[in-house]
Amino acid sequence: MTFLIFIIIIVLIFDFINGFHDSANSIATVVSTKVLSPIAAVALAATFNFVAFLLFPLKVAKTIGSGVINTEIVTLELIAAAVIAAIIWNLITWWLGLPSSSSHTLVGGLVGAAIAGSGFGSVVYSGVLKIGAFIVIAPVLGMLMSYLITIVVIRIVKNRSPFGVDKHFRRIQLLSASAFSLGHGGNDAQKSMGIIWVALYAMGKVPRDSDPALWIVLSCHAAIALGTLFGGWRIVKTMGQKITKLKPFEGFCAETAGAATLFMATSLGVPVSTTHTITGAIIGVGATKRASAVKWGVTTKIFWAWILTIPVSAIIGALIFFFIKLIV
Repeated sequence: MTFLIFIIIIVLIFDFINGFHDSANSIATVVSTKVLSPIAAVALAATFNFVAFLLFPLKVAKTIGSGVINTEIVTLELIAAAVIAAIIWNLITWWLGLPSSSSHTLVGGLVGAAIAGSGFGSVVYSGVLKIGAFIVIAPVLGMLMSYLITIVVIRIVKNRSPFGVDKHFRRIQLLSASAFSLGHGGNDAQKSMGIIWVALYAMGKVPRDSDPALWIVLSCHAAIALGTLFGGWRIVKTMGQKITKLKPFEGFCAETAGAATLFMATSLGVPVSTTHTITGAIIGVGATKRASAVKWGVTTKIFWAWILTIPVSAIIGALIFFFIKLIV
């Protein structure tokens, strides 16, 4: 029972770091366009991270809980290894200022620990492949949607003064930033719910066909909201300034496209990366100006972080699992 409590605590710590790491996704555009101060932006994002539980069904939680590895082989040691691996990779990428995926590092940790404990047959490959496919689908969809939205908005406002456009979209960007934060909380908090649920299932505390209890839902949303409140400022700089420079209407277009992508993925039960999604959306906005408006050197580094996240996290997860088995 003590180890189970420890698992729940480290999952909530991961959830907090997820919010801390990913706060840039929600606030980078609204801060870089100077619509909100950093403190006001994180407060807005944290609020909508928390209230997201009122809107979204728990499909993503079920995918993480039972759609990545076989639930019958799950042990608390395995979960501990997976979550610690995810925390380590999140902190490494935060320190480097790279907007990597908390979702995929958790999936990688689960896969690596499961293979180390029970072999390759313990992985639900159809679920992992679906999640892996969205490494490409989410940012591409965000990019295409933001590109199209930006083109439409440019045509609508082309005869208006730049000052008037800026003033109008500084207000309306508050709505798009709130929507994106809602999507972020709805998708990302559920990943931690799924891990806590599968830990309880491994201990025989909940039936296989049950949903995460309300205390799990609320604690996970509270943890990610609190993490968002602290903000990952290193990544804010990368997302808001180093990919492309944004005006308020461009921030609106990127956030709207990102929010739409997250809402769709969450309704389908697919745990996607909010990082990948908003990065793709920002690139789409930049591409409407000219190709050189996007700083492709920075973008290439981000892409490499995306590609490496699952395999590196899997290796870390496997190594930590072996270490835990040695000392437990």
